Amino acid sequence: MKTLLSIDQGTTSSRAILFRADGAIVGLRQKELKLYTPRNGWVEQNPEDIWNDTLWCVQALLADYPEEAAALASIGIANQRETTIVWDRKNGNAIYNAIVWQDRRTAEFCARLKPHESLVAEKTGLLCDPYFSGTKLSWILDNVAGARAKAETGDLAFGTVDSFLLWRLTGGKVHATDATNASRTLLYNIRENKWDEELLALLNIPASMLPEVCDNTGSFGTSAPSLLGKSYTIGGMAGDQQAALFGQACFEEGMVKSTYGTGCFALMNIGKTFRRSKNRLLTTIGYRTGGETSYAIEGAIFVAGAAIQWLRDGLGLFDNAAESEGIATSVADTGGVYFVPAFTGLGAPYWRPEARGLVCGLSRGSGAAHIVRAALEAQGYQTRDLMEAFVADGGYDPVVIRADGGLVANHFMCRFLADMIGKPVEIPRVTETTALGVAYMAGLSAGLYNGFDDIAAQWSCARRYDPSMEAGHRDALYGGWKDAVGYLLR
Repeated sequence: MKTLLSIDQGTTSSRAILFRADGAIVGLRQKELKLYTPRNGWVEQNPEDIWNDTLWCVQALLADYPEEAAALASIGIANQRETTIVWDRKNGNAIYNAIVWQDRRTAEFCARLKPHESLVAEKTGLLCDPYFSGTKLSWILDNVAGARAKAETGDLAFGTVDSFLLWRLTGGKVHATDATNASRTLLYNIRENKWDEELLALLNIPASMLPEVCDNTGSFGTSAPSLLGKSYTIGGMAGDQQAALFGQACFEEGMVKSTYGTGCFALMNIGKTFRRSKNRLLTTIGYRTGGETSYAIEGAIFVAGAAIQWLRDGLGLFDNAAESEGIATSVADTGGVYFVPAFTGLGAPYWRPEARGLVCGLSRGSGAAHIVRAALEAQGYQTRDLMEAFVADGGYDPVVIRADGGLVANHFMCRFLADMIGKPVEIPRVTETTALGVAYMAGLSAGLYNGFDDIAAQWSCARRYDPSMEAGHRDALYGGWKDAVGYLLR
């Protein structure tokens, strides 16, 4: 059977996963990636670490499975979106660290852009927030010595992580991205599917820096033979959340996937027509194949699993994230404790980059278990914020949520999530949906699937959580969450 290899370059690790064409995982290699926080609100990564770790994962995985590697039909790339890299076209070296999507350094610049937010939203579906790539790129050009002059002469290239990896994998021959990653830059007109001259002028970005924008499926070039032993076609590429939408087979209007990784990102397929959100959600490109665009409404929460990581690494409350479930269930409730994990600001639907994390409702009876439970319950509250905005936005009331990401291994979190949103939560058989999504894209390019129906037929539910909490209790708990968030919004 033919195989497909996915590069899943995330915020906290780089991974390579080998799939069979039927979606079964053959093997995986992973390496943790270091984050740097040189100042309050700044988050960076070393681009060479991103590249070297990714290359090591791919090389090691292919060496682990030589027979399956011989049957490899295509490679797909999924990436942490909005993370911004600028490199020299002559030598391929980055001129500054990668500025990560969580970074807040451009908050003041975004505040100055607020008078233009309606224009930005009409063209991009986004809001003027430091989350997106465009203001990060502008910051690099204005703050790295000589960068703007070199950019004006065409010597610098910009890309999100997918574009940087593609450049390196092809030996500097291809400077391209896909429509989903382009749609997260503040520079790409998602209604007309092109880089927008008015937005480039607004952010003072030279067009010569930008990559070519391609469909999610198609040939993105071939890997340099010296890297992987032979040339492989790179046939699929997408931002991680859109890749998960694809991997969850959310191909019909109203279908929702919600990913609980470093952050939480819920995307709803809204079909072929652009519709601007009325409730400060994002409109984004869900996927583009055969030149046809499918749009999604997105709710972006910046901290989900990262809160559990902080409890482990920052407070030392446990040694392994898996222990959090047992600790949380050792108490009957949080005792009135709420944890708003706004470490890097509040995302949708609030969009307050200056907000910071809050633990409230503490009493003499509060202990570590109450705080751990509150951190897990926060995922349900944050998701309900998004679901209520989805319903208000377009009348879509999802029947079920397809959930994935590392946190779905936590049964308590999943049960509370279902209770808080009042909807069933389904966990797929293959939870590596980001990697699976770009594997499917690469497989479509390689002709391994006839179309979306073939992919949808492979999706199956491994676990389902049905809501059981009484509505009055659910609403009372959620009311306490809204009070806690309201304190940050004052």
